[in-house]
Amino acid sequence: MMKFNPGITIRQVADENIVMRMGGAAADLTTVMALNETSMLIYNHFKGKTFTADEVVALLCDEFEVDEATARNDVAAWERDMRKEGLIIDA
Repeated sequence: MMKFNPGITIRQVADENIVMRMGGAAADLTTVMALNETSMLIYNHFKGKTFTADEVVALLCDEFEVDEATARNDVAAWERDMRKEGLIIDA
């Protein structure tokens, strides 16, 4: 089980969805990361909830014309990147 880190927020800046890490009274802008449309779909669907990689795979298969094997590979890479950046954590 995983969840989005409650210490992040997403702000739209121009045409980009920018991740901001919130700490105390200020945002940490030392690292700026933009989320693509697929990551935003996942974020909006699971924000505030716990979820599994299988649930993300099912969401992608429902939303896009993608086979399960491709979705599973994409979700594994997505999860690895999001964990590396601290955007998702264990629930």
